[in-house]
Amino acid sequence: MTRRQALHSGTFGVGTLALAWILNRDQLLAEPAKPDLERKRFDLALKKPHHAPKAKAMISLFMQGGPSHMDLLDPKSELTKLDGKPFPGQIKYDNAAEASSTVLGSPWKFAKHGQSGIDVSELLPHTAGVIDDICVVRSMHTDVNNHVQSIHALNTGRIVSGHPTLGSWVCYGLGSETQTLPAFVALPDPVSLPVSTTEHWSNGWLPAVYQGTVVRPREPRIPNLDPPPYLKGEPQQKLLKYLEELNRDHLSKRPGELDLEARIASYGLAAQMQTAAKEALDLSQETEAIKNMYGMNEPATADYGARCLIARRLIERGVRFVQVFTSNQFWDNHGSIRTTLPAACKKTDKPAAALVRDLKQRGLLDSTLVMWGGEMGRLPVIQNNAGPAKVGRDHNTYGFTMWFAGGGMKGGHVHGATDEFGHHAIENKVSQHDFHATLLHLFGLDAKKLVYSRNNQELSLLDGHEGRIVKEILR
Repeated sequence: MTRRQALHSGTFGVGTLALAWILNRDQLLAEPAKPDLERKRFDLALKKPHHAPKAKAMISLFMQGGPSHMDLLDPKSELTKLDGKPFPGQIKYDNAAEASSTVLGSPWKFAKHGQSGIDVSELLPHTAGVIDDICVVRSMHTDVNNHVQSIHALNTGRIVSGHPTLGSWVCYGLGSETQTLPAFVALPDPVSLPVSTTEHWSNGWLPAVYQGTVVRPREPRIPNLDPPPYLKGEPQQKLLKYLEELNRDHLSKRPGELDLEARIASYGLAAQMQTAAKEALDLSQETEAIKNMYGMNEPATADYGARCLIARRLIERGVRFVQVFTSNQFWDNHGSIRTTLPAACKKTDKPAAALVRDLKQRGLLDSTLVMWGGEMGRLPVIQNNAGPAKVGRDHNTYGFTMWFAGGGMKGGHVHGATDEFGHHAIENKVSQHDFHATLLHLFGLDAKKLVYSRNNQELSLLDGHEGRIVKEILR
């Protein structure tokens, strides 16, 4: 029998017809997909969550490059004992050319802080001061040992580019509490964009209205916000009204063009932002005491402190999701860790702690989730073994630390553990899918129900994976 004959027989044979008849009789045939009676609209109107939320907004303090967890929030006495000696186990290197098997004990001391008695490195004195408001998760892992892939895993649930980020998903699920500011804002570092650049705030294949808006680290923070003098006031209003009529007519002839809908919405938002954004970004309204608390009077912390303060002001005004970034590979301590890691901590520690303290004193911490962490941690052995001043640590995505504050998270709590060397998460492990399921749960969203239909597929942030809600860290 030829292939053609086999296919013909299987398609039109008595057995195939009988099977179809039995399935229909027993009502086991799937119902055909029902077409939408009305064209779907995508906007930032406020939406009802799946269940009562704990968090209304999120500020992500993303430490791109991979903070060294065993030097900051996950002390390992065994590394101190074995400092300079051969590592007794197996190490999974990322950069084998510069790798060594020599143990690097932490050069910095740890002490217990707060009523919770959580161990914090001397490099993070300000974080130590708010540790009772912080949930330290020591068992994060993505198991994809490079920056871009691990960033994608934590941002989008996948290790390849082109997919929606967490911020876009949250705005898609909940909409915005303000119609005069963007729902999703990115605050990049003035030195450079992080690795993976604009993909950190990409909407992927979600409608373009859910893409993050960049607020620049220098004035003008939002370019082209002011109209030219001859258009101010009534002339601009008439021009915008005429432009909207043209765009709506254009859109009516091209139904379903989501990018066009987003562009029209952006014109309306831009007009509102001429007043609202200027007010939100005007730090002169803050007291000197608040600015000093964020470190804006010190060169090392001035820029990062200003962006953390802007994040608080945006959240206060109804923005749903804000990301504050460090520069490209800022925490990627392959070499000279004894100088580069303290510098990274000096820049970010005081502003990050101030943000937690400030949100709490304003009654916003309960409803605002603050996240601190990068896409990976570091290895327990020396990289670049060229003398004490030049040693560093290689990548480690098999076990690393993040911390969370507010938004329904337990304060003064430690979750999970890495092994005695800090290499692998071994206790109460938290994957990127668990991370996403838990964060969406805090926003009142069921990660499995938050789906977007694309090419006849129901797509979600979990991407078909099981994401466990880590209830042990919830208040």
